[in-house]
Amino acid sequence: MTQPHAANVETLAVHGGSFRSDPVTGAVVPPIYLTTSYQFQDTEHARRIFALEEIGYTYTRTVNPTREFLERRVSALEGGVGALALATGESASLYALLNIAHSGDNVVLSPDIVTGRNAGLVASLRQFGIDVRFAAETGSAESFATATDARTRAYYVESLSVPQLRAFPLAGAAEAAQQAGVPLIVDNTAQPLSVRPFEHGAALVIYSAAEYLGGHDGAQGGLIIDGGRFSWEAHGTRLPTLSEPDASYHGVVWTELVKKWNASPFVARTRAHLLRDLGAAINPLAVFQIIQGVETLPLRLRRQTANAREVATYLGAHPKVSGLATGAALIAFDLPSAAAAARFTDALTLFDPAVTYGGVRSAVLDRTSTSPRVVLSIGLEHAGDLLADLDSALAHI
Repeated sequence: MTQPHAANVETLAVHGGSFRSDPVTGAVVPPIYLTTSYQFQDTEHARRIFALEEIGYTYTRTVNPTREFLERRVSALEGGVGALALATGESASLYALLNIAHSGDNVVLSPDIVTGRNAGLVASLRQFGIDVRFAAETGSAESFATATDARTRAYYVESLSVPQLRAFPLAGAAEAAQQAGVPLIVDNTAQPLSVRPFEHGAALVIYSAAEYLGGHDGAQGGLIIDGGRFSWEAHGTRLPTLSEPDASYHGVVWTELVKKWNASPFVARTRAHLLRDLGAAINPLAVFQIIQGVETLPLRLRRQTANAREVATYLGAHPKVSGLATGAALIAFDLPSAAAAARFTDALTLFDPAVTYGGVRSAVLDRTSTSPRVVLSIGLEHAGDLLADLDSALAHI
């Protein structure tokens, strides 16, 4: 069947990737392949697949047809050349960095990460013997360049830090990355579609799918997308894991192997090496749920951000609110004290307490008793009902 031509995200979210219908039944919804194993035609067929001479299915930990539907859909939606779906967003971030950095190497992170939702990544990398450095200034090309040396393997930033809700100016880090020949990795979980990291010079984009992509608080997952704009082969000296023989996989050179398939060497090695060995495989049922979420992502985001604008306007004019910050459908603000913030949170009826954001239901994020800061994730409810709930809760402080 001829694949549809589409340039707009609303169409790509529904039709992007290679899936149009199941070739056996004609089903237009991707089937859920709940299988661990696959039948080989014969021993020679198995040998060719395991030797990476032919693409095929071996074991669901590394490859699964349902997962491929999601990978191709999100890659098309983001404007990439390949993607890998994993069990969580944290595993996507960790694998992306471990794929190119080994013990003795270093990576440079934006300073917001140490106090944000990806803070655990710092300790994990250090356990692997990787030196974690921080750019002195968010978004400054000079601060990234100063932290870079011959063993720097990647820059890693968040397009929007949570809970601070500071938008990261990608231009500076992208400029430094281009000059040094270092891949810029952008976690775009908080701003899908509204920020297009590949257009700003990113090499890779990371998503935690438990937030906006899934959108229904029913499944977790992570994605790594290669934009195809960074030449892994041209920067082989800095990135030896992709350009030198891999002893763990028949001595293949990933930048050479994938040429016959016009595929991403970064995605290929992450799948065949890290996913195979560390095993953060996503369940096919979770993949199916995330696919359903992706198909409505543009519509949900449009409604959620419209609601967020109304909420921000209301909060910005309230005398008890200060320090208002917004990003996509997220809103952060300060109340007069930590105790006031606690009373406000307890009085809310439509905003669920949550540790994730971006879902169809409005939520108040991981409140602590030591801070007057409140972070709201705005959902699909009617804006008037959300404003009434906020007004009633603010009256309790």
